[in-house]
Amino acid sequence: MALPINIDDLIRQEKVEGSRIEYKADWNPEPIVHTITAFANDFDNMGGGYVLIGVEEKNGRPIFPLKGLDPDSIDRIQQDLLNKCNTIEPRYIPIVEPYAIDGKEILVLWVPGGEDRPYKCPENIYAEKGKERSRRAYYIRKGSRTLKANTSEKRELTSMARDVPFDDRVNYHADVSDLKPSLLASYLHSVESDLYEDTFNRSVEALATDMQLVRGPSEYRKPLNVGLMFFNERPERFFPYAQIEVVDKPDPTGIGMTEKVFRGPLDKQIRDSLAFIRNYVLKEFVTKVPDSELALRAFNWPYQAVEEALCNAVYHKSYQIREPITVTITPEKIEILSIPGPDRSITDENLKKRVLIAKRYRNRRIGDFLKELEIVEGRNAGVPLILKSMKNNGSGAPIFETDEERSYFLITLPVHPLFIEQKEDGSKVSEHWNKSCSRRSRNELRELVLNALAEHDSMSATEIASALGYKKASDTLRKALKELLDSGEIVYLYPDKPNSKNQKVRLNQ
Repeated sequence: MALPINIDDLIRQEKVEGSRIEYKADWNPEPIVHTITAFANDFDNMGGGYVLIGVEEKNGRPIFPLKGLDPDSIDRIQQDLLNKCNTIEPRYIPIVEPYAIDGKEILVLWVPGGEDRPYKCPENIYAEKGKERSRRAYYIRKGSRTLKANTSEKRELTSMARDVPFDDRVNYHADVSDLKPSLLASYLHSVESDLYEDTFNRSVEALATDMQLVRGPSEYRKPLNVGLMFFNERPERFFPYAQIEVVDKPDPTGIGMTEKVFRGPLDKQIRDSLAFIRNYVLKEFVTKVPDSELALRAFNWPYQAVEEALCNAVYHKSYQIREPITVTITPEKIEILSIPGPDRSITDENLKKRVLIAKRYRNRRIGDFLKELEIVEGRNAGVPLILKSMKNNGSGAPIFETDEERSYFLITLPVHPLFIEQKEDGSKVSEHWNKSCSRRSRNELRELVLNALAEHDSMSATEIASALGYKKASDTLRKALKELLDSGEIVYLYPDKPNSKNQKVRLNQ
């Protein structure tokens, strides 16, 4: 079988982090078995890793042209690998696939995080028998290195026993038939996997098995949660409120507020919600620099910052908690709220300094699919990209917020200063707000006028316009005022001088 990834991208570390790839120039059983054990333990919930046999490396990068393996040795290596992996406790066998790259034969070992961790293996797999052969150790990955776990790490591994991340668990309320072949095929085509050629002549169950999306005995195969999140058209059936809600709130009173709900496979939710924000929310400001051919350009919010913040929320939220991801857009900021908060390894001081490096991931499989689809970057790259794009746009720094219980995570992106205008009373209003004011219907304006007058004895047309976020009284506002006067809901303060420049209106008592 082929693997559900693009092999060239894997070798070059295009979509899988280097810390999850181990290059081996030749078959060297002991360090390879130690690395398989470490990837299976998946200490940081990163999704395991890959061992590429027949690929030389220098400073953690592959050397081209590839060294390759003797074609006559491939079967022998696979047989020896199986024998050596039988020494791992509990038993763990990686997925092995030979590939021919530029005429060179290599072996790719896919080692997903195991269900039965912690795993251990012999320190010396060459020992014959007796005490030395029976001495086993737990191995973990630290960066791009495989190391023997120390005492505290062994305790932590033991505490993680059976603690499989939610996205990688079996869903007993669904069936394999809930995985849609069209979505599986579309994904494999998008990532240019060799497995795509098999989508037309194999069953969904066989295809999903190769993609590690189902588990269980042959008579009771069940899909994993991550399979339903990406390859079912309505994942909210299995994970209520697994959706993105975008709320555009141009007015603090709630007038003119719009809300869009994005459902479907997680990658579709991300693409659709970002397309909506890009097309209807993000604006560019361009102004000529005096005495220069240059122009000053800035966006109210840089797209990359919004994209990374939203993808971060999808990647790290808990799908066990029935709460959506909420994007709230106001004149001054965009807020992206997800539940729950970050891992406690990220301290309050880290949040203040905007350094968010998670020790352990909440979802280990979601990230793999999003990276393969080129929707998210590699490990811990999202926050630096948010900071960089906001800075390059001339925007204020983002704010990361949670509470002591880590019950939520809120990312706030302030609007660019060029999109904030000063009002006569010293308060500020956003350009986005001003534009939305012009779209208000007269019914909405009449209600706002009555609310404003309820807080003042009397107001001029200019004062009412300012209170509603206008630069001046527009024709639409003046028509709304006339309708209120005609209906008797408001009256002139000086009825004998209707055209006086000092004229004001008040509520009809």
